Amino acid sequence: MFNFPSLNDIALMLPAIVLGLTFHEYAHGWTADRLGDRTARYQGRLTINPVAHIDPIGLLLLFFAGFGWAKPVPVNPYNLKVDQRQGMLLVALAGPVMNMLLAVISAIVFGALVGLNLPYFREIMQYMIQINVVLAVFNIIPIPPLDGSKILAGILPGRQEWLYQLEQYGSIVLILLVFTGLIGIVFKILVNPIYSLLGALARAVSRLVM
Repeated sequence: MFNFPSLNDIALMLPAIVLGLTFHEYAHGWTADRLGDRTARYQGRLTINPVAHIDPIGLLLLFFAGFGWAKPVPVNPYNLKVDQRQGMLLVALAGPVMNMLLAVISAIVFGALVGLNLPYFREIMQYMIQINVVLAVFNIIPIPPLDGSKILAGILPGRQEWLYQLEQYGSIVLILLVFTGLIGIVFKILVNPIYSLLGALARAVSRLVM
């Protein structure tokens, strides 16, 4: 049985989800642009305007099914001015790195301002940290179409045909991971320790500004 979030929970999570997805996709486009591929720029995706990146259905599913998506930023590897495999690795890595950067910044801001006791500030910033860590970890899972599959393809030598063949089944595999609870094991192993470290960072910053 699903535990659907309340309207209050949705309102508190919304800033973290929208910012996390928007900056994740922007990071892909920005990196590709810096490496020579202007596709995202020409299609209006080189922006931090959430409207350009948020997929309404993917957003709703994030709240009610525990997984979802944004509009993928288009990248043409043939336009990259570096080795295609390494270029795509960097483009794919940029999204999860951006989410981790947002999580770290959120932890610092949380620690610096938590003493002000602003309404809902604690809850919103905790979601900012947690959701961005989840987005980073989820996206490095090496299953197409997630970023992790492109990262793995860039690290391993030769053409990884099995990854390309898996792509047609990737969405089904991800759905099975979510609904069988196996994804929860991954999160317990990776997300919880990172979240704890960022909590410690927030407390350290809080002590410094007290």
